Amino acid sequence: MGYPMARNLLRAGHQVAVWSNTKEKARKLAADEKGQFCDTPQQVGRNAECIFLCVGDTGMAREVLLGPEGVIQGIKPGAVVADCSTISPSESRKIGEAFKAKGVDFLDAPVTGSTPGAESGNLTLMIGGDQAVFEKIKPYLEPMGKKIYFCGGPGMGLQAKLTQNLILSNILMAFNEGMVLAMKGGMDPKLMLEILDNSAAKSGLIAYKAPFVFRRDFTTNFSVKWMHKDVGLMIDSARELGVPVPLTAITHQMLQTAIAEGLGEEDMCASIKVLEKLAHVEVKKG
Repeated sequence: MGYPMARNLLRAGHQVAVWSNTKEKARKLAADEKGQFCDTPQQVGRNAECIFLCVGDTGMAREVLLGPEGVIQGIKPGAVVADCSTISPSESRKIGEAFKAKGVDFLDAPVTGSTPGAESGNLTLMIGGDQAVFEKIKPYLEPMGKKIYFCGGPGMGLQAKLTQNLILSNILMAFNEGMVLAMKGGMDPKLMLEILDNSAAKSGLIAYKAPFVFRRDFTTNFSVKWMHKDVGLMIDSARELGVPVPLTAITHQMLQTAIAEGLGEEDMCASIKVLEKLAHVEVKKG
């Protein structure tokens, strides 16, 4: 997702220094869109007044930001770091404190919208940190997302993102169970979807994902493994806050089962295959 996000900043007319773990991707983006290629995150920090990153998990974020060749090694006082990754809220706050000691402002800025949203510049961004800093960098956010929410102090953008993904992942599991049951009972899946779309069970997620399932297209927009990671973060946050999340714990195990079945790299809607296998049925048209 970071590639199209950076590309949208370049196409909006901003000067952008780019780095990626896959260096050839960064070289290509810099060459195609007239950006500045950087060999390390440290070089990005040295060459930018506002740094965005979007990486897979908390460990990756810490390495890119605070590692031996991390952004913090080259960044200048007065700069801003906005982390668009979905990571632990408590760890994000600790990273923010490390930058504060260097005179650098830090925002958590997770996004939702998957690959299509990143490519079209229609992501939803949830921001945590200082509101004045958020207002300062808002012009940089607008080429990447059309819906931008300031959620409160440090970590609150991540708290919002995890809440959204908690609800989304549990809806996905309910869809999986319901559609496998309906198919096993002889219902036409297209008719079942139409009924759902015209009932209190209507869901934007289901309306979007169901046609992919029906045609057995599990091309990855947001993978099973990354949703499993996010659900794990939700459970960790709930544990820290003393909140029981029993449904989410089951969802985490179902996603773990999907990964054990070799589905980790497929789109999250491929998780339905776990129940299909157990019920000896496939949810598809015809």
